[in-house]
Amino acid sequence: MAGDDHFDLESNIADLRNDGITGLKGAFSRDWADDMREDMMTAFWEAIQRPGGAVGRGPRRWYVEIHPQNFRGFVDLVTHPWLVGMCTAVLGQDYQIVEIGLDVPFQGAKYQPWHRDFPSPVDTYRDRKITSLAFNLTGVDVTEDMGPFEIAPGTQYDDGRKWKHEMFPDKSEWARFQERATRKYPNRGDISCRSALTVHRGTEHGSPIARPVMVLGVDAPGAGHAELHDMMVTREWYDTLPPIARDHLVCRVVDDLQPIIQKHDIEGLVMGADPT
Repeated sequence: MAGDDHFDLESNIADLRNDGITGLKGAFSRDWADDMREDMMTAFWEAIQRPGGAVGRGPRRWYVEIHPQNFRGFVDLVTHPWLVGMCTAVLGQDYQIVEIGLDVPFQGAKYQPWHRDFPSPVDTYRDRKITSLAFNLTGVDVTEDMGPFEIAPGTQYDDGRKWKHEMFPDKSEWARFQERATRKYPNRGDISCRSALTVHRGTEHGSPIARPVMVLGVDAPGAGHAELHDMMVTREWYDTLPPIARDHLVCRVVDDLQPIIQKHDIEGLVMGADPT
């Protein structure tokens, strides 16, 4: 797992509150990230073969939720001191891990429309309080032709209630996001932390190399996103978790794992978008 345990948490929190995104370079080793990529692609090829196993996020782009114990680095991730520190400082001592999955664009993926991942709660658009976090980890070293993630810093506090589904700003507003747009080029082992309300999009993917990204969703109590997911773990695996992981995990404890049927389908991302 070896990576960088040296970080300036206060600076990261300030960046998150100002820009809606921050990150830690070299949080994990490249070998650790390579194992993660293997687990992601195994999960993807299994899920894509069954109904409801993978949902479209645009042409040649899919999202797959996975069982935590099928990602061998899950405990390393949720106990990493930087991730724990960010969750505790922003979401409170009782933060809830509600989602683990992966986003995979392949060659031919198109620009997504500018969007956020769910409607903004009043706590955020009125009171400027962040109530959920998304942590992303890339499975490859991202290059320009791999459809890098593009984000409009500072837009996490936009109201958005007049947007389509309260998630998709009208195309007449896109110029404002494009003026702020920043593309991200993480390497294997890096972690990013963002508000899923910060307006963002995937870009056109021309490389023959797929770009799988691990996604961990964490809520403050009451944010409600656990209802969109259905994490489950076996009792045997659950009992091996350290308390810092077990106490924050929102999941069903079952005798046998069942295939995951996706609950969170974002209809507005099914079609690609004109980048202008």
